[in-house]
Amino acid sequence: MNDTSNTVLMNTPFGGIDKLNEVYFIGIGGIGMSAIARFFHTGGVRVSGYDKTSTALTRELEAAGIAVHYEENVELIPKEAQLVVYTPAVPKDHKELLYYQQHGYKVVKRSDVLQLITESSFNICIAGTHGKTTITTMTAHLLRDSGYGCNAFLGGISVNYRTNFWRSERNVCVVEADEYDRSFLKLSPDIAVITSMDADHLDIYGTAESVEQGFIDFSRKVKPGGLLISKFGLKRGKELNAGKHITYSLQNESADLYAANIRMMNGSYEFDVVMKDNTLDNVRLNMGGMHNVENSVAAIAVASSLKIDGEKIKAAIESFRGVKRRFEYILPPSSKTGRLGTRPVFIDDYAHHPEELKALITGAKSLFRQKKCTIIFQPHLYTRTRDQANGFAEVLDLADEVILLPIYPARELPVEGVNSEMIIKKMKTDHKRVMTKEKLMDWIRKDYIKNIDREFGEILITAGAGDIDTLVEPIKKCLEQDV
Repeated sequence: MNDTSNTVLMNTPFGGIDKLNEVYFIGIGGIGMSAIARFFHTGGVRVSGYDKTSTALTRELEAAGIAVHYEENVELIPKEAQLVVYTPAVPKDHKELLYYQQHGYKVVKRSDVLQLITESSFNICIAGTHGKTTITTMTAHLLRDSGYGCNAFLGGISVNYRTNFWRSERNVCVVEADEYDRSFLKLSPDIAVITSMDADHLDIYGTAESVEQGFIDFSRKVKPGGLLISKFGLKRGKELNAGKHITYSLQNESADLYAANIRMMNGSYEFDVVMKDNTLDNVRLNMGGMHNVENSVAAIAVASSLKIDGEKIKAAIESFRGVKRRFEYILPPSSKTGRLGTRPVFIDDYAHHPEELKALITGAKSLFRQKKCTIIFQPHLYTRTRDQANGFAEVLDLADEVILLPIYPARELPVEGVNSEMIIKKMKTDHKRVMTKEKLMDWIRKDYIKNIDREFGEILITAGAGDIDTLVEPIKKCLEQDV
C-alpha cells in the first residue's frame, strides 16, 4: 500500500480562503454545515447563522461563541458577510437566501466550501449510502489517537471527542463525502472509500442506476497515484475506476482485507483482520453490530495504507467509543438488576434506509439472541417512504415488535397517500402499530415497562433521521426508574 507520509505538507493554509473575516450560514444546525462553521470559527473567522429550530447542535455552537438565530428575518443577518454558505435543504424562496443572492453577495453551497477547504490538502474521503459516518469517524479517530494527525469533517458527533470537527497541524483531511445533491463529486480524494451504492435520494437521482453512476463518477475523482478502497461485491463494483483499488469485507476471503475468527462478548467483538501481506490479531471493538466490525475493517484499510503501526491501530479501535446515534448504547448491557429483573438494553441509531435498518436489527439480535427486540422507527421524508416502503416493511418484520411514528418531513411537503400506515400495511407481523410521540411515551410508561420479559430481557431500539432523538432521554428515564 502507498506510504503517503512524505507527500503530506505541514501548516499549509486551507484552500486560499484564509483571508475571510466573516461568514454566515443558512441552515447552520445541519451536521455537515456545523462542521464547516466550526472550521471557520476555530480559525478566527467571525461566524453566525440561521436555523429553523434550536437543537443540541445549535446550542453547542452558541456555547462556543457562534451567534445563531431562529427567525427567518433579513433584519437579523450580517450585512458585512464576505461569504454566505447554505445547505440544499433550505427552500429556494428562503428570505435570507434571496436577500443575499439579490444583493451581490458571494453565496455558495456547503459542498463548494468543502471543495475550497480541501483543494490543497491530502484528502481521505469516505462515501456510501450507509456506513460512511461511522467509517469516517473511526478513520479520523485512528489517525488522531495514533498520533498521525488529521483535520476531521464528520457527518456525526464523535463520542470520544463530542464534536464533528477538529483541526490538526498536519495537512490531512478526513471528510465524509455526501452523495446527496452529488456533493461528493466536488472533492478530490487521495484515498477514497466506497461502502455501498444502494438506491437512495431518488428525489435527486431519479433511478438506482443513476445513484450507482454517481459513485462510479466519484471513484474517478481519486487523484493520480491515489487509492480506492471499496466494499467487496458491490453491484457495478468492477466499473469503479482508480489507479490502485483494493477491497474489504466482513468475512469474504476473496477481499483484500477481511475479518476472521470473530468472537462476541457482551456487546463487544474480538477478531483478526487478514490483509494481503500480514494479519492484525485480536482487534477489539467495543460497540455493537456486525456491520461495525466490517466498518472497522475499512478504517483499518485506510490506516494500514498510511503505514500506521499495527499496535497503534489496535489501541485506537479498542478506545473508539462510537458515533452519536450509530448503534449507540443509551443503556448498555448490564448485569444490574432491580426489583423485577434485568433492565432492557436500549440502543439509539440514525438508521433511515432499509439496508441500515437491516444491519441495525440483525446486529442487535445477533448480539442478544434470546432477548425480545422492539423497534421504534420514525420514517424520514415522504419520498423515501414512498420509494422504499416495501424494503422498510421487509426489514422491520425482522423485529419482534414495531412501533412507527408519523413521517418526519424535513425539507419536504406532504405527498398524498404517503404515510407511516403505508409501511404498516405491507408488513407481515401482527405486532405493529403507528403512534404519535405522546401516545408512545404513554405506552412506554403504562404498557412496555410492565410487560418486559424479565427472564431473558429485552432490546429497545429507537431509529430514524428526524427528531426521534428528542425522545431518547425521556425513554431512558422511564427505563431507569423501573430498575
